[in-house]
Amino acid sequence: MTLLSASIDAAPTAWLRSSDFPRLGRRHPLVLVGGGLLALAILTAIFAPSFARDPMNMDPFKTLQPPSAAMWFGTDHLGRDVFARTLFGARISLTVGLMVVASAALSGLLIGVIAGYNRSFDSIIMRVMDGLMAIPTILLAMALVALGGSGFSILIVAITIPQIPSTARLVRSVVLSVRERPYVEAALCGGASVPKVLWRHILPNTIPALMVQSANICASAILTEAGLSFLGAGVSPEIPSLGNMISTSRLYLGIAPLTVFAPGIWLAITVLAVNLLGDGLRDLFDPRLKRRW
Repeated sequence: MTLLSASIDAAPTAWLRSSDFPRLGRRHPLVLVGGGLLALAILTAIFAPSFARDPMNMDPFKTLQPPSAAMWFGTDHLGRDVFARTLFGARISLTVGLMVVASAALSGLLIGVIAGYNRSFDSIIMRVMDGLMAIPTILLAMALVALGGSGFSILIVAITIPQIPSTARLVRSVVLSVRERPYVEAALCGGASVPKVLWRHILPNTIPALMVQSANICASAILTEAGLSFLGAGVSPEIPSLGNMISTSRLYLGIAPLTVFAPGIWLAITVLAVNLLGDGLRDLFDPRLKRRW
């Protein structure tokens, strides 16, 4: 209820102000830590080809080597640079997270607005969403990958579909409450068209809740991609991914622990940064916290 009330009670045109960010940083320093870590992860992933070795290059004479000045995290069982593979694997995770967020947020927004504003479609759409939510996310994703085959696009679709129902239900709950507000009824009585009411009065109230939900989707998508890759249902094994790196290196944990710990810690830091950022957005958009400020 906190997130829902925050989205409804806030004025549609004043849910984001630049003056809120410095106060948010002072009162919630972990938000700055999360944003800094996420920015660092994104930058290192983008510029990985500039300062990292070829992650596919194998050297059979340098297998399971300890960390050195040339290879910071050592090498894996095929003589590949673990540091380079971790950075390139992070690119896959972040790309999956951002693409899933964009797809699930837009789809959930569209479905939620239609279901919340048009009562005739509400029951049908929500029963379909309830059916999808009843299926465990990882099982549904694995089933879609098994049916569609391996591939990056199939992986995106498989992770996106389970994220749509929760987003649609959240947007629908906001729309159902906002459409009963006096300013919405006044706009309709004044002759405003339905598209104009949706654009000017209802959609602005859904954005704060949707942004917080997007942070949760991103973290969940990154973990789901790692889990699918760990089980062999993600990207192709030859492509470096944090999940398949942990899977293929777990047999050598006692000999070369960094082959497992490096991608695992990088994955944990990325997910932690996204979650901290999501908590900060929730605090920023909660009008009761703003009044305390």
